[in-house]
Amino acid sequence: MSENLKTQIQNAMKDAMRAKDKPRLGVIRLIMAAIKQREVDERIELTDEDVLLAMDKMLKQRRESIAQFTAAGRNELADIEIAEIKTIQGFMPEPLAEAEILALLQAAIAQTGASGMKDMGKVMAILKPKLQGRADMSEVSRLIKSQLS
Repeated sequence: MSENLKTQIQNAMKDAMRAKDKPRLGVIRLIMAAIKQREVDERIELTDEDVLLAMDKMLKQRRESIAQFTAAGRNELADIEIAEIKTIQGFMPEPLAEAEILALLQAAIAQTGASGMKDMGKVMAILKPKLQGRADMSEVSRLIKSQLS
């Protein structure tokens, strides 16, 4: 059995410590803090899906920060966020190509019989578990809107 995602992250943290890679170590510690926070708050042991969800949330926050920093002309801060995204994505599954996402989207629309924007929630409910951590959900949302409108 392969080790779970949390263990992989813990091992990567030890490797970063040994390599004295402070930027990478800092990001991995943020990931571990997010995992611990959820485990303590909810009194559960996180599954790989839960860990992916936490990291997906971190990626979304960083993408939003990059947009704000870039708009404010603070490119040095945007560069830090970009580096953090690269580290976090290193633990994520291989992203799906847009063609694969569209194929899953078409199947979900057919499965739900979705005919308009009012059915977006049904389609998203089917897609989210399949795409979590493998696609930018805001991009998926945009694709669903373009298909249903």
